[in-house]
Amino acid sequence: MKQQLAHRLGELKTEFAAGQKMLAELEAKQASLRETLLRISGAIQVIEELLSAEAPPAENGASPVERESPGIEVQATTD
Repeated sequence: MKQQLAHRLGELKTEFAAGQKMLAELEAKQASLRETLLRISGAIQVIEELLSAEAPPAENGASPVERESPGIEVQATTD
């Protein structure tokens, strides 16, 4: 019985270590994706500002960019 418990303990420790490694990898991917989305969001904002500066005001007072903008918003968080 003691030998079975020791064996199971070893298996659980191995699974735990694998889970910790996977979690660290996913957290790194999450951080990378957050940075990518932040860059894309910045690029969208710059292009929208350039387009609104060049385009004449629309009839209803809204620029064409404001009417067509998907309203993408990225929230930066620290984990």
